[in-house]
Amino acid sequence: MPPSDTELGGLLLARARQAIAHHLGLGEPPPPEPALAERGATFVTLTKDGELRGCIGSLRPQRSLAEDVAANAVGACRDPRFPPLSADEFPSIRIEVSLLSAPDFLAFADEADLLSQLRPDEDGLILFAGCRSATFLPQVWSQLPEPARFLAALKHKLGLAADHPAERLMAARYSVRKWAETGADGV
Repeated sequence: MPPSDTELGGLLLARARQAIAHHLGLGEPPPPEPALAERGATFVTLTKDGELRGCIGSLRPQRSLAEDVAANAVGACRDPRFPPLSADEFPSIRIEVSLLSAPDFLAFADEADLLSQLRPDEDGLILFAGCRSATFLPQVWSQLPEPARFLAALKHKLGLAADHPAERLMAARYSVRKWAETGADGV
């Protein structure tokens, strides 16, 4: 019997924290977890004092949830936008795990058409330009609540100008189930 949503979130958060502790030399590697054997795509977000400290994830389910969340937790410790996470910081980080749905590719004629299909606070969005891609989790809507600004910022993340024609891009949306630790100590 698969775990309930609450149980799944607890397992993913515990596994992420254990993987980071092991990476930092503060604990044993996470034990095998049969309940996380199904393939899945996750993002692990680290915050410290309410500020982003790292966020790394997978867009496609290529490995078990156990492997994916552990690898992304360690990856978030080494997010290239920040200095590597130190063992001293470990007690003060807060972990959030997002489990992504399968992406749904969008058909659109132009930017206005794409914008009309976006669902603020609900959609994560992936933009593709040739072999490159960039994504924003649905949580980013809290910082960029206007669809036009959200799309412009995602284009910028992809290395494109805000006025780059949307019709030259591919786009897919996804939803997430997310779980977050309530305190910095993981409780």
